[in-house]
Amino acid sequence: MSVRELVVLGTASQVPTRHRNHNGYLLRWDGEGLLFDPGEGTQRQMLRAGVAAHDLNRICVTHFHGDHSLGLAGVIQRVNLDRVPHEISAHYPASGQRFFDRLRYATAYRETVALTEAPLEADGVVAVTGSYTLEARRLSHPVESYGYRLIEPDGRRMLPERLAAHGIEGPDVGRLQREGSHDGVLLADVSEVRRGQRFAFVMDTRLCDGVHALAEGCDLLVIESTFLDEDTRLATEHGHLTAGQAAAVAREAGVRHLVLTHFSQRYTDADEFERQARAAGFEGELTVAHDLLRVPVPKRR
Repeated sequence: MSVRELVVLGTASQVPTRHRNHNGYLLRWDGEGLLFDPGEGTQRQMLRAGVAAHDLNRICVTHFHGDHSLGLAGVIQRVNLDRVPHEISAHYPASGQRFFDRLRYATAYRETVALTEAPLEADGVVAVTGSYTLEARRLSHPVESYGYRLIEPDGRRMLPERLAAHGIEGPDVGRLQREGSHDGVLLADVSEVRRGQRFAFVMDTRLCDGVHALAEGCDLLVIESTFLDEDTRLATEHGHLTAGQAAAVAREAGVRHLVLTHFSQRYTDADEFERQARAAGFEGELTVAHDLLRVPVPKRR
């Protein structure tokens, strides 16, 4: 059975707190696991969340600030210790290669896993698999930063009433799906386009074109909201978003489920992020993330 869900491993920004670990997010997408921004403590949070090293297929780093990348050393050593049998790809800004190298080889260990480095140098397609295309877009932050967008290919939804009208049933339905036609009936005659699902991961950034492009039409958008709206000046100065800005992006992009995360330690009332997001006009499903939360990807429309 396929599983599509977000496992939140940490939600703090800059420094962890008593209740929030540094960043870390695992997207389970059918049989694959994509780990985003493993901050310090991610390996332990994986244990607490029931995420194994064998669950990882890709590691995607938005940028090389410590709260988004210091956990790389432990995660990389753990997948080697556990002898993960499949290849793992690592995506990160090419300008941070020296930081990736230092984290990958922070201490001595035996390498047993094929870890493929795939640094990002520009916007575009990062990877293509049978079940999704992964893209990256440049964001606006004091250091080079990218957001990620996963797109499932469109499929076809069979329409029972049209199948019945053409007298197609049983094994002939599967044959029509595989071959595209059966006894003069085309697949398009008895089905409609089923839009593929979309997921985006947007971390440290000011408002910019990349933010809007990543969020467009997403079923699930995970986006930073480091500051509340009264601190918009600070957010812009330090290259971050406010709760209201993040929600406005989601509203304009037609996002179905918005997940706010990456909260400054200066705030103690998490409910205020939700209030400001709603005040910005976002009416879809809204989650203010906390550590070890599981968020299912919305079912197809």
